[in-house]
Amino acid sequence: MQSAITDNIRTHSRPSALRITDVRVAALQLLPDGWRCPLVRIDTNQDIYGIGEVRDGASKNYALMLKRLLIGENPCDVDRLFRKIKQFGGHARQGGGVSAIEMALMDLAGKAYGVPCYMLAGGKFRDRVRMYCDTPSEPTGQAMGEKLKQRMAKGFTFLKMDVGIDLLAGVPGALCAPTGMLETQHVMHPFTHIRLTEKGIRLLAEYVAEVRSIIGDDIPLAVDHFGHIGVEDCLRLGQALEPFNLAWLEDMLPWQLTDQWRLLRSHLKTPLCTGEDIYLHQNFRPLFEAQAISVCHPDLATAGGILETKRIGDLAQEYGISMALHMAGSPVSTIAAVHCAAATENFIALEHHFTDLPFWDDLVTGIPKPIIQDGYISVPEGPGLGIDLNEAVIREHLTPGDPAGYFEPTTYWDDDWSWDRLWS
Repeated sequence: MQSAITDNIRTHSRPSALRITDVRVAALQLLPDGWRCPLVRIDTNQDIYGIGEVRDGASKNYALMLKRLLIGENPCDVDRLFRKIKQFGGHARQGGGVSAIEMALMDLAGKAYGVPCYMLAGGKFRDRVRMYCDTPSEPTGQAMGEKLKQRMAKGFTFLKMDVGIDLLAGVPGALCAPTGMLETQHVMHPFTHIRLTEKGIRLLAEYVAEVRSIIGDDIPLAVDHFGHIGVEDCLRLGQALEPFNLAWLEDMLPWQLTDQWRLLRSHLKTPLCTGEDIYLHQNFRPLFEAQAISVCHPDLATAGGILETKRIGDLAQEYGISMALHMAGSPVSTIAAVHCAAATENFIALEHHFTDLPFWDDLVTGIPKPIIQDGYISVPEGPGLGIDLNEAVIREHLTPGDPAGYFEPTTYWDDDWSWDRLWS
């Protein structure tokens, strides 16, 4: 009798018996000229799977190389497995594989226990998450202001735009730079010796002034992508932009240069923000201890996933620092970030890059559409991430020629082996 009963019940509600059987990827590409965001799927022996996303621009192999460490494991042991794999991540795109796997593990654990991911992170502080709308460069302040006005009409209550030396390219007397430095993106800021002239600073200030004249002074407006200029010119430009009451100045300097950030903050009255390329919570601590920033800005797809990003926010809170979230991915990583934001008290806003991408909402199912309503995303209440993949739409937007296709077998990674222990 007992066997007859168990033969006819759903066994994917047995978390203790859940085991990982496979790790596969789908080579999603959001724009024709790039913006690749590979999706990760972790399969199990109970016909449930978890999904995650590798950060835009990172290799899918960062996730696949972890497969050998996951097969046969119980995905509900999220923290233990994260500690097992986190040594194979790194700053910026190198954190993409570990972070994607952690998202998928959280999705699986939530499905196994029948609870949303935010509950596994300790519960929620909010039912909906404020989105801030990033907007690519426009050649004039007038054009940028009008584009931001369109964002406001869609309900966004927090905005961001790019204002940097790219706007000054070809303008006589606006920039002073050694030959070749303006054309490269591979030299760190202190070493380019690119300088803004007084004319250049005035033109950028006039650009922001024109934007503010169109959108008004009431809505928060953050600024990003200044260019590879040194701390002295960051200071000069930051002071010129102070009259416009900006929400924050983002990534003016490389995040590693703690002393320069502290110098900048001590002389500016506008909040400073960085962190999208920092992996693991302990690597934010120097900036926090130095009181060098006002807003930390991790990207969940770099930082280590949902739980690790919540740790960053909690640590920031101890130092009186708020947390915004960088995000430039599909709805998969965005919804993972929504769960993290819901569970983090000092959160302010989550980035959205793809307001103008018509199929972005259609990549997933299971939540109300449009996903962003009146500038917010409602926190999903379904198990795990609370979403599923729309296979037909994703297949339409796979990277041409990529053998990964739509979760094709990855047996090449099954037998990879390495002695990985970090201690003797």
